[in-house]
Amino acid sequence: MTGAGTLVNVLAVLAGTTVGTLVGHRFPEGVHVRVLRGLGLVTLVIGVDLALQWRQTNTLFVLGGILLGGVAGELLRIEDRLQAFGDRLQQRFEGDLSDGESTVAEGFFTASILFCVGAMAVVGSLQDGLSGNPETLYTKATLDGFAAIALAASLGWGVGLSAISILIYQGALTLAAGQLDSVLAPGSDALLAMTSAGGILIVGIALKLLDIKDVKVGNFLPALLIAPCIAGLSGWLT
Repeated sequence: MTGAGTLVNVLAVLAGTTVGTLVGHRFPEGVHVRVLRGLGLVTLVIGVDLALQWRQTNTLFVLGGILLGGVAGELLRIEDRLQAFGDRLQQRFEGDLSDGESTVAEGFFTASILFCVGAMAVVGSLQDGLSGNPETLYTKATLDGFAAIALAASLGWGVGLSAISILIYQGALTLAAGQLDSVLAPGSDALLAMTSAGGILIVGIALKLLDIKDVKVGNFLPALLIAPCIAGLSGWLT
């Protein structure tokens, strides 16, 4: 177990956020809008591509995960808590909420989902933990770093907080690689269900970035745990 890939990923996101934050304020409002819309379109394509992983597994794993996850998230009020957390951070460091809405929370949440959801994060972390090979995470770090520049240019420094999510999520997978390798192996129903559910959440983020609909994606976060659990339980029972 090394964890070097996750550390590089964290540093890449922080570096990208720094660059994006420094140059973002230099752009006129119209450029910010175009960047957000462009990110929304790219995010939509990524989300659809990941969501279609359900074609390789049982669709009910993903459907059950999304529905049960949404109910759990709504009862736990995850979205409201994330928004309140972002509001407190922005008020603490910037003094006010200029438009009544915290871009810190949006930047943190959007970046965390984009950077942590997907097979590359899971498989790369397991590879790093099992064989000490961080190459997949190095590739992911490069992609995340450039994405962080674009996100931070429009959403601000809150994007950098996603480094905490990456450190906890990928670090935990790396540490537990020995126990999770068989469950989340490439091509397994559990990994496919998790990836597909994550893709659906990314589609939800794209809808918000495109200013189409805020579906409160935060309340669906439990689906990332429930979907693979359903798949794993189904495999165990059969």
